[in-house]
Amino acid sequence: MLGQDVRSAAQDAGHEPIALARAELDITDEAVVRAAIDAARPDAVINCAAWTNVDAAETEERAATAVNGDGAGHVARAAAACGAWTVHVSSDYVFDGRARAPYLESSPTGPASAYGRSKLAGEHAVAAAAPHAHTIVRTSWLFGAGGPCFPATIRRLAGERDQIKVVDDQVGCPTFTGHLARALIELAETRPPGIVHVAGGGACSWYEFAREIVAASALACEVTPCTTEEFPRPAPRPAYSVLGTERGHEVPRLAGWREGLSDYLAVGVTSA
Repeated sequence: MLGQDVRSAAQDAGHEPIALARAELDITDEAVVRAAIDAARPDAVINCAAWTNVDAAETEERAATAVNGDGAGHVARAAAACGAWTVHVSSDYVFDGRARAPYLESSPTGPASAYGRSKLAGEHAVAAAAPHAHTIVRTSWLFGAGGPCFPATIRRLAGERDQIKVVDDQVGCPTFTGHLARALIELAETRPPGIVHVAGGGACSWYEFAREIVAASALACEVTPCTTEEFPRPAPRPAYSVLGTERGHEVPRLAGWREGLSDYLAVGVTSA
């Protein structure tokens, strides 16, 4: 989902992207990663590969960490070896979700799930593999036209039912991959070192997000709030994962999440 938009954003910015799908490059195989990056000789590498099944990671943490942790290190190490800058995509799940003010880059981490631990392992691996040539981008609640996502699910359910329930006690920053992709290209060009937070502007609950999706799609479905306890999942979800930044003008600011939804609907109706 994100990778497709990054490829398009790179082309739009005048670059010549080499975009490798999972079937073409297994990032858990360090030798294969090294050979692929050495052959490409890129100026920058944007790692969009990830294990994204949060619930499955609870029982398959080793496999999730092989991708999100070790694999991230393989990519950064190979990039550094050929003089390329690494832009690595991380997650709000590296935090425990107990805050009540936006998490900043310097906020203490403390993942509550296997997925979150695997993503934090990736941050450490990237920093160790390319200590002077990386930007780690924490983002949250991604949605886009290139794959399954929350708006697509809500639109489908709202088209099938008269009423749906959505949790209202989890708050975050919905982020449109089309917007994030352009920011990742900018970061690959400007190369601010270390960790940056880049997410859709504003914050909302999943319930508020769902209501906006249904209204914007003109669907006749009632959206009602419920608690996380009413819909238990294998992996704990952060109750609050709003991301802020203390990095100033070196960090791109994304449009608000409502604008992101509008742009998603403009391009994503068919795929949804």
